[in-house]
Amino acid sequence: MATRLYSAGASGGSPADNPLSGVSDPSPRRRLTREQRLAQLMEVSWQLVRHEGTDALTLGRLAEAAGVTKPVVYDHFGTRHGLLAALYRNFDKRQALILDAALAASEPDLESKAHVIAANYIGCVLAEGRELPDVLAALSASPELAAIKKECQQSYIAKCLKVLSPFTPTKPLSKAALWAMLGAADALSNAVFTGDISEADAYSELRGLIIAMVGRA
Repeated sequence: MATRLYSAGASGGSPADNPLSGVSDPSPRRRLTREQRLAQLMEVSWQLVRHEGTDALTLGRLAEAAGVTKPVVYDHFGTRHGLLAALYRNFDKRQALILDAALAASEPDLESKAHVIAANYIGCVLAEGRELPDVLAALSASPELAAIKKECQQSYIAKCLKVLSPFTPTKPLSKAALWAMLGAADALSNAVFTGDISEADAYSELRGLIIAMVGRA
């Protein structure tokens, strides 16, 4: 039997009674705003991917798990592709906010910026656990969703270019080098996730690659 992960306004069992629960309605006795409902649906979606996998993530299953009607979910996402795209954009937005804050607090030298970029990328991917690789695999299966992933990647590359450009005043970093850096970051994160290398080794290698890339420019 499918399990409800989130029930807005309904009394249910404790988290101990339901191992898939863990999301609590911040205000169960009043109607959620559209923004609050979206936040609820996003959190439940991530839980579904974590516990049941991306294949189980349908709009109907999400409605059931969130304790809402199907029209509510369809109104927010339209299609399953729309839901997957929203999940990836949600991850990308959170990653960008964390990276921006860390960069703003870091020292204005190359080593510090490389440290922040490497630690943030590896850390954010690993923090998502099983969920992110599943969503990425689903994105790659559709040209429309792959385009959204590429858009987010291009935004990330543009951010890195802006951060690292002060250290290459005479010659800008090439797009090829930045795409290679991103590919290495993805490969290293995946290798950590599968247990082939340690997080520390992945971070050290990526940080070194960033510094070397700037040095070659």
